[in-house]
Amino acid sequence: MRTVDGRVAGRRGQATRQKLLDCLSEMLSSSPYRDVKVIDVARKAGTSPATFYQYFPDVEGAVLEIAEHMAAEGAELAELLEGRSWAGRSGWQTAQDLVDGFLDFWRRHDAILRVVDLGAAEGDKRFNKIRIKILNAVTGSLTEAISQLQAKGRVDKDVNPAAIAGALVTMLTSVASHQKAFTAWGVKKDQLKPNIALLVHLGVTGRKPTK
Repeated sequence: MRTVDGRVAGRRGQATRQKLLDCLSEMLSSSPYRDVKVIDVARKAGTSPATFYQYFPDVEGAVLEIAEHMAAEGAELAELLEGRSWAGRSGWQTAQDLVDGFLDFWRRHDAILRVVDLGAAEGDKRFNKIRIKILNAVTGSLTEAISQLQAKGRVDKDVNPAAIAGALVTMLTSVASHQKAFTAWGVKKDQLKPNIALLVHLGVTGRKPTK
């Protein structure tokens, strides 16, 4: 772990650096990204702006650090599909577990994901790279699952596995980003997951699930 000028940070320095990141994460959950200032993060962490600049070039640099760690955790989304079956009742359970894990990941990282989406939408390649990194793992796993079903003749030969997988992940991302909106539309929390899981199962297998 190094400082901005290349020095190796000691144990105390690493603890201070992590505290700054934790405070920034907390502030992003309650304040618009553009409103978060270095002095505010430093004050919340009980240190000074000068100390902040020892570890990060600016707020954006610190946000990217948090986002990179979050993206690394995104590998767990692909693990939800590793070695899983899409046949019979097992397939229905796989679809439910994927939806449950996806929505949970988005809830846990909602604040930083909103910043990543904002940066990507504005054309910032760094944020876009992180977003792609998060989604590629699960998209690739879904593509492979559909391809395997297709090879066994259980999915129409004209289906493009990558296109279906990409569409399903895009749907999951949109749903996960707007979970609170569903309540306003009269959808109860316990109704959301099984209905989205149904769409995922239909998308992957082309069949209604066996429950």
